[in-house]
Amino acid sequence: MFGVANESFGEADPKRFRRERVQSLVAELLEAMGEDPGREGLKQTPFRVAEMFEELLSGTGRPSESFLGSMFPAGHEEMVLLRDISFFSLCEHHLLPFFGDVHVAYIPNESGHIAGLSGIARLVDGVSKRLQVQERFTTEIANAIQESMRPKGVLVVVEAEHLCMSMRGSRKVGSKAMTSAVRGAFKRDGVTRAEALELITKGRDANH
Repeated sequence: MFGVANESFGEADPKRFRRERVQSLVAELLEAMGEDPGREGLKQTPFRVAEMFEELLSGTGRPSESFLGSMFPAGHEEMVLLRDISFFSLCEHHLLPFFGDVHVAYIPNESGHIAGLSGIARLVDGVSKRLQVQERFTTEIANAIQESMRPKGVLVVVEAEHLCMSMRGSRKVGSKAMTSAVRGAFKRDGVTRAEALELITKGRDANH
């Protein structure tokens, strides 16, 4: 349980991502939109777009827990909070980016096992590299920590701006959506939950 190896995710699963097929479809899409995919400025666009999607979706089909890495017996029993973990993801509804910050708090289990700080950041990065919606993104991070670490409690808060709302539709630039996922002690104990949220809020206010 506490020796999950960190899995590299520089490229998408080759069994799922078919780069040449994506290139062909991008060229077809450009033509369907009234463009000439053979013109000078667009000749390499299908290749570049396929390469970009392969990178942005490199977490697809991979177990979320694999990004977290190994646990360490630190004998620590108090709350651990990581704030302002930046991320970029692609909304599955319009294939436009949404981006922002993730805040993660957890209380180690009775054995005092903790995750490496970079492991939490890798988890956020790996889970973001899929077609996502913010609500599921938040839940998947919390579930991965809960399943891998078995902590006494987990709290995940995500703040994000969605370009499908900023660039089109209502065009509310700068508006942010907030979601949370709460597990264990943070769900049962209002005082503990309030402490974590206060620390998150203070940090956010200090940065603005």
